[in-house]
This record gives sequence, structure tokens and C-alpha cells, in this order.
Amino acid sequence: MTSVTIKDVAALAGVSLATASRVLSGHPATSSESRARVTAAAEQLDFRPNAQARSLRSAKTHVLGLLVSDVRNPFFADLAHAVEQAALETGYVILLGNANELEDQQNRFLDTLIDQRVDGVIVAPQGDGQGSISSLVNRGIPTVFVDRTVDGVSVPCVTTDSRPGISQAVKHLAEQGHRRIGYIAGPQSISTGRERYAAFVEALKEAGLDQDPALTVFGDFQLESGAAATERLLQLEDPPTAILAADSPMAVGAVAKIRERGLRIGPDVALVAFDNINLFALLSPALSVIDHSVEDMGRIAVDLLLKVIDGEDPASVSLPSGLIIRESSLPPHSVNTQRKN
Repeated sequence: MTSVTIKDVAALAGVSLATASRVLSGHPATSSESRARVTAAAEQLDFRPNAQARSLRSAKTHVLGLLVSDVRNPFFADLAHAVEQAALETGYVILLGNANELEDQQNRFLDTLIDQRVDGVIVAPQGDGQGSISSLVNRGIPTVFVDRTVDGVSVPCVTTDSRPGISQAVKHLAEQGHRRIGYIAGPQSISTGRERYAAFVEALKEAGLDQDPALTVFGDFQLESGAAATERLLQLEDPPTAILAADSPMAVGAVAKIRERGLRIGPDVALVAFDNINLFALLSPALSVIDHSVEDMGRIAVDLLLKVIDGEDPASVSLPSGLIIRESSLPPHSVNTQRKN
């Protein structure tokens, strides 16, 4: 009589081989439905896992790697927290790495994760997908991209659709009478930098606004570049009356530079920031922001990665963005009549 294998159990239960293995090894990251089906199938087939198979299953580390682009960026700090909490709920712990927006630093951390044999990796990628990212994919290590993508690298990802929020922001500023809107863009080597810049150009066309190239300055998603870009914009012979910053650190740099020049945010220079970090609601005036859910992004990234670990091929997810209007983009007379967010 042919011995029953775990493949037979998985087939009868209608689950993947990886799911059957996790259930039979007592791994907590399985659904109650999967556990019930696998257990019933094992009993029906009188399946008895051998000692060698149990030993192989115990090689799992129950550790996931998370690489963020810049741990100083409040968005990525919130993302790391969301990923950590979602992972803990499924029996995993997180090893956190910081790329500092540098490809070399990214590669050093990812190489370490490969050596540590983590069960899977969530990456906010830098660069063009060569180096350690290529190693992850080629070695078959379960990988999910978060916030950013890399052209030509086919792994599940969870990102934000920046277009609705940026379109709403530009339309809102146009309705306030702004005809020249400055844009502090992210680096075009990164997918979010490219996508948000393209969305801004498209929004200007839709609103019929000035597309003067001098009104766009490219930064690096860090505070210092936001301050330098704002200085450059405000020194123009015909400076913008409103500025949109493509991420939160560059927006903080813009706030600092506007105030340094003795200008008022709102009455003198309207300001809108991409990313809704808690600090922005506490400033005076509170900053208008393009909001997207970092909590959802972190939770979905973990869910996608667990599915990949389970042998599935989940579809990528794009989350919505939307404008929250606060005092920084409103004329003084209308502040008290607007709903505060």
C-alpha cells in the first residue's frame, strides 16, 4: 500500500502544500478554516508525519524582514509599526532595516536577511532592482514591495494611487485663486517620485494652470532638499503663491524655509503636503495634506507576504489617496468657516 504524504492531505483539504505543512506543524499563522480542513483530511487519510519532515518544518524562522527607505521619515516609522503589529498577530516577529534612501545600504541589509534565512521580506525598494533585490527574487525568497515598485521586478506590491489626492489638491488651490503652484518633487529614480510628478503635471493641465518648468524643483524625499527647493522657488522673479510637497520630510523643510524668510503659511504662501502625519494637524496653521492609510498599507503588505509564503500568487493592491483641507491652504477669512480635519 502506498504511504500517504502531505501532498495527499493538501489535495484532499483543497489547500496549498505550504498551508497544509503549517497547519500540521502547529504554526499559528493559519486560518481556523484551513486548520479544520487540513486536520479533517489528515484524520481521514490516517496521515502520520515522519520525524524527518517535522525536523525540516522546524527550520522555519518565523521571522520577517522589513526594509524602509528612511526610518526618520514619519511615514515609514508609522509603516514599520503597522507591519510589526500585523506580523505579531500572525505569530511572526520583524527585523527592521533602514536604507536611508541609499541603494548600497539597502543591499547590505538585504544580504544579511538572506544569510539569516528569514521566511520572507517586505521592501520599500531603492534603485533599479539589481543587487540584493535581484538575489531575493532569484533565490525564491518570498518578497513583497511596499509603497514603491521597481520596473521589471514582478512581485506582489501594495502602493498608493497618488493621482486622486494630487488632482484634488491642485484643483483646491486653483479654486483659492492660485495660478502659479510650486512643486517639490521626489527623485525620478524612485517610482513614487515619478508617479507623483506625472500626476502633478496632469493635474495642472486639467486645471488650466501655468506649467512653467521653473516651478518644479526635484528633491530627494528628505528635509534638507525640501528647504533648498523652497528657497529656490521663493527666489524666482515671479514666485509661486502655493507649494505642494511630494512627501512629509520635504514639507517640513518647506515650513522651516517659509518661516525663516518671514512669510506666513496660508496668507503669503499656501502649502499642501503629501502624507498625513500627526504633526501636521498640530502645526499653526495646520497643514493641508494628501492622505492615504499607512495602517492599511502595512497590514495588507503582511497579508500579501503570508500568502506568498503559503505558495499563493496574490494580486497587488493600490490604495486610494484624498485631500484633507486645513488652514495652510485657505485664505484667512475662510478659516473659521471651514470644517477642520
